[in-house]
Amino acid sequence: MIVILTPTDQHDVATRDGLWMSAADAEKVTGWTLKPEGMCRAELCVPLPETAVKGTDVDVAAFWRKLGGPAIASEAGDVWALGAPADERNHALEGLMAPDFTLPDVDGVPRSLSQLRGTKVFLATWASW
Repeated sequence: MIVILTPTDQHDVATRDGLWMSAADAEKVTGWTLKPEGMCRAELCVPLPETAVKGTDVDVAAFWRKLGGPAIASEAGDVWALGAPADERNHALEGLMAPDFTLPDVDGVPRSLSQLRGTKVFLATWASW
């Protein structure tokens, strides 16, 4: 058994050779169902290469990467993390607004983020730790 962390949950599943698992466990972890046409969710299907399916087992790491999501393992391979694909993360961030704050600019003049709304802002941060 290994632990798989997803953006919304944690799963304990039996795997082999990395992230190969039964189609039932793959569905539990990803929400996608193995069908002859690939991994499917509702009416959307993602074709998989032959190398990612063996009988009723699926290489979930290969599938997840095909979706554009990061799939990484601990050094021991006992914990895997499946991150949200970049387009999902970008879409989630589109509607978010940063909280307002005030800091001095390079000339010492206090500037509030709210003063810059409607313009593109590049904010660089740094920490010594």
